[in-house]
Amino acid sequence: MKSPTKKLTHKLPKDFKDAITSSPKAGAIWEDITPLARNEWICWVTSPKKPETRARRISVGIDKMSKGTRRPCCWSGCNHR
Repeated sequence: MKSPTKKLTHKLPKDFKDAITSSPKAGAIWEDITPLARNEWICWVTSPKKPETRARRISVGIDKMSKGTRRPCCWSGCNHR
């Protein structure tokens, strides 16, 4: 069993952080979601191999968070769990 005090999130990449902070609505969701949900968003954004896929996921993620979505949809989840 993991320690409850162990950091649960991946490091937030600069490009994703910049996108989150540029959107007040996405930023509000980001501050409200759990560390596990943040981890899933980060892993969803950073998992593609192609830069254009990553850029698209950042854009889609910000749009979804701005609309209230708290976790990435239609994705198998972070493989680091």
